[in-house]
Amino acid sequence: MTDQEYRWLQPSAMADPDLPGDRGGRPRRTPRDWFVDIVMFLFAALVGIAAADVTGSVGNPQYIVILDQLVGAAACCALWVRRRWPVGLAVTLVAVSAVAPVASGAELVALFTLTVHRPFKVVAAVGSAAVVGGLTQTVLRPDPTLPFAASAVATVVIVLLIVGWGMFVRSRRQLVVSLRDRARRAEAEAALRAEQAQRLAREDIAREMHDVLAHRLTLLSVHAGALEFRPDAPPAEVARAAGVIRDSAHEALNDLRDVIGVLRGPAAGDEHRPQPTLATLDALDAESREAGMKVTLDHRITRPQDVPAAIGRNVYRIAQEGLTNARKHAPGAEVTVTLTGAPGDGLTVEVRNPAPEGDTPAVPGSGQGLIGLTERAALAGGRLDHGPTPDGGFRVRAWLPWAAVAQAAEADAASATEAQP
Repeated sequence: MTDQEYRWLQPSAMADPDLPGDRGGRPRRTPRDWFVDIVMFLFAALVGIAAADVTGSVGNPQYIVILDQLVGAAACCALWVRRRWPVGLAVTLVAVSAVAPVASGAELVALFTLTVHRPFKVVAAVGSAAVVGGLTQTVLRPDPTLPFAASAVATVVIVLLIVGWGMFVRSRRQLVVSLRDRARRAEAEAALRAEQAQRLAREDIAREMHDVLAHRLTLLSVHAGALEFRPDAPPAEVARAAGVIRDSAHEALNDLRDVIGVLRGPAAGDEHRPQPTLATLDALDAESREAGMKVTLDHRITRPQDVPAAIGRNVYRIAQEGLTNARKHAPGAEVTVTLTGAPGDGLTVEVRNPAPEGDTPAVPGSGQGLIGLTERAALAGGRLDHGPTPDGGFRVRAWLPWAAVAQAAEADAASATEAQP
């Protein structure tokens, strides 16, 4: 908060959840503010009365005494606008109190308010002027009960005490404002993080639903389209296509039920989701063959059980999406799924299909599957590239990191050691 905004802070603003600058305009005094202002007014009046008693007892003319009382009353009344014009009022009262001791109390209150609401550079200048004014008052209107040295020391000490007290109050108010602003920023950042977490969760759920359902629904679409375009097909082929449609619909419902179960139970972990692994790649190959695809699985991993579950799941999703795209855009073409790699070298999965034979019907697609696969590979620390081949076919190739067994064991041991108390 700038000094321009900070000067309007009333004492009660520290207990207000909304700072005056947040609402706009000048704040109104609360009962607490009125109480503080009245106390300050009474303090200035009492100091002025005491000073008037001293000046009246040294044989001053009556008109001087009356003039001092009028000046003191005006100085006390001027304190009600001390927050609006703290510098001007403090400078005026310093000059007046140099010749009118009855304004000394109002001068101290104005100096305190100036210290609370203005930077130290301004306070130091006005405070120095107050010391000079106090010494001038000691010379022009001396107190007969105190020697000059004692009056000078008392003047300096009182000014320093008022400035120190004001600086303490200013620092405390600035600390409260800073902590309040920091708390608001923390709340805003927490809300932003929560929003980002929700967005990432939605994206993760959308990606999972696409990966799970796209394969099944593509089978439904392809075989339903075959029945539509070949109503005179032999009964055996119609029955086979109907069986594939029924099985695919059943599997799609089961997968959808699993995903919806995750949505309904946010406390549930990932174990309730369908979690394919590298071992289920053979089942995906068999399912595609049963659906009428020509699939060749070239599995060159010597020890599939050593492949981490996360890598195996990503490989399965990449192969599934590749087979789905091949079935949609190159029906009847033979698809080759190649799997190579070793610990330390990474794991490579490639899905390739040649150009389709004859004219193929245009199948609608959003391209979100390949985008999701690219993001999935990047999140796993790997990379994915796709595109047409020179013979008119299409290729999807992904490389995923696969740490060496020894390195993975060392990492697990280190994690276990750190987890021990």
